[in-house]
Amino acid sequence: MDDWVLWLLAGIAFAVGEMATTSFFLAPFAGGAFAAALIALLGLGSVAAILTFAIVTIVLLAFVRPIARRHLSTPPEIRTGTAALVGREVMVLERIANDEGVGCVRIGGEVWTARAYDDDVVIEAGEKVQVMEIRGATALVTQ
Repeated sequence: MDDWVLWLLAGIAFAVGEMATTSFFLAPFAGGAFAAALIALLGLGSVAAILTFAIVTIVLLAFVRPIARRHLSTPPEIRTGTAALVGREVMVLERIANDEGVGCVRIGGEVWTARAYDDDVVIEAGEKVQVMEIRGATALVTQ
């Protein structure tokens, strides 16, 4: 079997391993193996292929991996809009009773229509509740 085929198979094995682990550790080795396969295919010899593999792998490990690791550890997106309201503790302004269709809460200075997350629960005015979900312009809350 030709050297370039072996390098190609090694590159594929490293690439598949990278896809399985997603740690961006095996990807530089895959890049080095693919570069070595190209050198071997051009007929520049085994020594040139090995040197190419080593150099490309080291360069990718030294320069590209730190960048990839920074992107993997970026903080989660900041919640905005109504998604930012979920989980907040709010004050009940008007008694919440789902069967009567009444209730409102103050969320961040704004008055919102509110319903109890559990249909059978009645929540009196003045109690603190937690926003579980926002449906349209209605906050679903629980004690």
